[in-house]
Amino acid sequence: MSEKSGFWREIARGAAGLAGSYRETLRHVFEAPITEQYPEYKRVLPERSRGRIILTRSPDGQERCVACYLCSGACPVNCISMQSAEGPGGRRYAAWFRINFARCIYCGLCEEACPTLAIQLTPEFAFSGPDLAAFVFEKEDLLVDHGGKDSEYDFYKHAGVAVEGGKGSHLDEDEPIDVRTLLP
Repeated sequence: MSEKSGFWREIARGAAGLAGSYRETLRHVFEAPITEQYPEYKRVLPERSRGRIILTRSPDGQERCVACYLCSGACPVNCISMQSAEGPGGRRYAAWFRINFARCIYCGLCEEACPTLAIQLTPEFAFSGPDLAAFVFEKEDLLVDHGGKDSEYDFYKHAGVAVEGGKGSHLDEDEPIDVRTLLP
């Protein structure tokens, strides 16, 4: 192969590449734009998206939050605070519960730490405003009238109340094993 034919082959390959890029550009010039006009158009996000936090209720309509402080302990930016109290019958609840959404990073660690599924993240994410104090939500702002993602879950059916009956008598609990019977 001569050096001259290799040169012309490289020129033809370069011209073909240049023509291909112009063809691709012209193809996109005549297509409709795919830009979504936010906030006029809001895309429906999946249920598991992490946005605004809510406090849910158990199936009996009572607050699920038992003020165990696990969510505030798991929060890496310390945006959750609360005060626990005990109601009649020994059921714990949050006397007050506060989240500072100006500090929240929507990481979801509070939702994972919650043993009662009280605190849940919703797909709502659009927060804006000039006043940072408006981003501090109290318990009354966060509490909803439904059970959220798992509406049938009831923490107090499984734990959190005074023990009644013996071991193995609770819901979904196996009979206790006498460990001495396992010895050789």
